[in-house]
Amino acid sequence: MKEISKSKQIAIKTIFEMFRILKENNGEMRGKQVIEKITERLTFNEYENQVLEKTGNVRWRSVFHFYTIDCIKAGFIRKQKGVWYLTPEGETAMKLGAEKLLDTATEKYREWNASRVKTDPKTEEIDAEVVNSQTRQQKALIDQYEEQALEGLRDFLVAKGPYEFQDLVATLLSAMGYHIAQVATKGRDGGIDIIAYTDPLGVKPPRIIVQVKHRPDAQISSDDIQRLAGTMKRSTDVGIFVTSGGFSPPAKLEARSSDKHIELIDFERFIELWQEYYEKMKDEEKNMLPLHPVYFLGSNE
Repeated sequence: MKEISKSKQIAIKTIFEMFRILKENNGEMRGKQVIEKITERLTFNEYENQVLEKTGNVRWRSVFHFYTIDCIKAGFIRKQKGVWYLTPEGETAMKLGAEKLLDTATEKYREWNASRVKTDPKTEEIDAEVVNSQTRQQKALIDQYEEQALEGLRDFLVAKGPYEFQDLVATLLSAMGYHIAQVATKGRDGGIDIIAYTDPLGVKPPRIIVQVKHRPDAQISSDDIQRLAGTMKRSTDVGIFVTSGGFSPPAKLEARSSDKHIELIDFERFIELWQEYYEKMKDEEKNMLPLHPVYFLGSNE
């Protein structure tokens, strides 16, 4: 029997634990929270916890991220803006057991990479296995940096107060071209935090009703969505619910099935929009959530 390398031993236990954690959390969870759960539930020795001099990352985390690339290419998990999702194919693959699941994911990645190398004339003289390893290492490292950057933004927002987050939302809407007519002050706001229009005087529909909740560690419920709908008195009103956290599945369903137009903006979408409209903001507005672009060598995946 072929001896299993130390790296693969790390991958077998951490990857399967990731699958279990995602399944226990309705198939989705923030990447940072997955890592935290793995740290709580598994024991790592000195070798596995060693900080790698080249990258500054802990060994087991580097190995873990390396093999998540295989799981993505196998269609077992998805990653989107810091949130990881377990697919139906991934849940089925769990029945294979930890080692077989990893072997299957790796084999599917190799099949994908071999077809990519074969169809790219530039790689005809390159060892496919070398391309395989280098591509995965590069992608895994970039994924880690992207997730660290996203969590840094999240930590920055978590430290903000509710009204500071509300001001950030108003600033974003203004940068997007909307005209802010009202931003709620402290006290009862009747369920309306921001009112905006598409024109300076607010004479053209729609009127945009915005509800803002600074709940970074919670999910917005369907009741919250219903309350927003209740504030939309005009037939042409559009509702926007912005949260620094996320939305529960019932909340998403409520927004989709409502007879009123309600847009949902969670943390990930908020950051995405902030990045998109950042250059349209004034310097003092940028300083409310300052960004600094960093460019890495990409890949053709």
